[in-house]
Amino acid sequence: MSRIDTASARSLLAAGTDVLVVDVRTPAEFESAHIDGAINLPLDQIDALMRRLVTDADGRMLLICQSGNRAERARTALADAGLSDVTVLDGGMNAWIASGAPVNRGRARWPLERQIRLVAGTIVFVSVVASLWIPAAVIVAAFIGGGLMVAALTDTCAMGMLLSKLPYNQAGGVDVEAAMTRLRRTSAGPGA
Repeated sequence: MSRIDTASARSLLAAGTDVLVVDVRTPAEFESAHIDGAINLPLDQIDALMRRLVTDADGRMLLICQSGNRAERARTALADAGLSDVTVLDGGMNAWIASGAPVNRGRARWPLERQIRLVAGTIVFVSVVASLWIPAAVIVAAFIGGGLMVAALTDTCAMGMLLSKLPYNQAGGVDVEAAMTRLRRTSAGPGA
């Protein structure tokens, strides 16, 4: 099963089964709200840690992001590398929170998808207004529109990748070694 709904995920976690929740959002998004017990391994670090993840992960892994798209990309990469028991929370944190499931809340921050909408919308608006004086400025708006179309068709977003690198989205940072230690401990079972 590659996707699981919120109710099934809550039941799975409540049953005390050996499931590691891995949140692939940016550290800032994770800090804002996350599932209790989740570890934060941002999508942009999954490839760098792939060999260790495949070697150390031995139980079921539940991947989560804001809407499910980044988690699905991580699941595909992990499955291609040989991990078979990897599931995505369908609808991500949006669905989890909407269902009333418990979350650990920290400092509120904008999700990456909202940041993309703000930046892309601002660039398009400014370009169109500027084109009243400099007609060629409309090309910038067309470029952004084309980029958004490519992002939708390929389910990747260059602007999102760039924005995820900003200090705002790295707040708190990720302790990769601590996350990997928890991954190994969870894989070894309780008391390991």
